Amino acid sequence: MYRNQQTAIVPGSIGAIAQQSGKSLAESFISADVIAIIDTSGSMASTDSRDGKSRYTVACEELAALQNSLPGKIAVISFSSDVQFCPSGVPFQYGAGTDLVRALQFCKVADVTGMQFVLVSDGEPDQPEKCIEVAKTYQNRIDVIYVGPERFPTGRDFLVKLASATGGKAVTADRAVELEIQVMQLLKAG
Repeated sequence: MYRNQQTAIVPGSIGAIAQQSGKSLAESFISADVIAIIDTSGSMASTDSRDGKSRYTVACEELAALQNSLPGKIAVISFSSDVQFCPSGVPFQYGAGTDLVRALQFCKVADVTGMQFVLVSDGEPDQPEKCIEVAKTYQNRIDVIYVGPERFPTGRDFLVKLASATGGKAVTADRAVELEIQVMQLLKAG
């Protein structure tokens, strides 16, 4: 499902809801309660997740289950060196740098009362201090889920710092394996 990103549509995604209801993507986006910002940089291709799959693949599987549980409520944004809204619910896999600054600037337009932001990453952005600066401009908190290996805590430490700067929560998903559970817990803690 994740190899052919151009045609795959995750059940429960904003694109699927738009198709089912006959509404435009913009109309369907208005019903979203959560912006999921998904790191699709090169390091997410590491194959240290369940069953030897990449962090990206497992994150996609978990994100699909989450969208199915909360149909039409999660808008997916993927980023690496570029940023893209993914109405199909499948994060585009770029495999380049980690321009989190650009992703946060892109998502800022959705920083309206009541919106929740969840960043899923293995850390290590291109400009860590600039990321914190941009994050501090958000009116809503940014919760983070660390999906990298435990043996490299610098990525996790950065994400904890970013979440703390916005009043958000930081959790760890075992290399993306527990992503659905962690996001649901963050949403309930809202």
